Amino acid sequence: MALYAIGDLHLSFGTDKPMDVFGGGWVDYTDKLSAGFSTLNADDMCVLCGDTSWGMSLEESLEDFRFIDNLPGRKIILKGNHDYWWSTAAKMESFFSINNITSIEILHNNCYYYEGVAICGTRGWLGDSEFTAEQNAKIYARETNRLRVSLQSAKDADKIICFFHYPIRFKNIVCHDMIDVMNKFNVKNCYYGHLHGDGHRLAVRGLIDGINYEIISADFINFTPMRVS
Repeated sequence: MALYAIGDLHLSFGTDKPMDVFGGGWVDYTDKLSAGFSTLNADDMCVLCGDTSWGMSLEESLEDFRFIDNLPGRKIILKGNHDYWWSTAAKMESFFSINNITSIEILHNNCYYYEGVAICGTRGWLGDSEFTAEQNAKIYARETNRLRVSLQSAKDADKIICFFHYPIRFKNIVCHDMIDVMNKFNVKNCYYGHLHGDGHRLAVRGLIDGINYEIISADFINFTPMRVS
């Protein structure tokens, strides 16, 4: 039994937005994902760190969810900036149940446990130039609170691991409030996605002030889930 993570699957079985057009490692990426997940067992768990489907609604993303559901292991999904299909937890859980999607669960203002490890996290936020400073600050505060709520729900865990879509450290941006929250709950490991292509060179990796950071974007880890515990 093992815990894995991968981000940014960018599936589009129900839409016309395949990532193969970007060439390079994205060519035949769904086949690579199938091969990458083939090493997982049924009792393993994999956290999917956002940007899972290009679908604009749950219905448009259904074939993507079916693809994920057919992959080995249990999956925990959190929100990415391109997950336009994302809805309330109740609606998503109902949709999965109606469509017999049985291996996917939602990480949103909660946590999950796996072999003594508490799985916590949220989307995160780096800011968006289309928003005002006030709007960006509001979203950032909301994401920080969601992280806090997720961590508060982790009780009696031997170990806590945090997962995000956005990086917590990027260029000259440091999400101090989120780092402070992680430090309060003694989090030592943080995984994130979002960065692609040339953006990989900007990824912050390794131990900084007591927290180990690692990027798990699908194209960075060759579409093979990374074992994290």
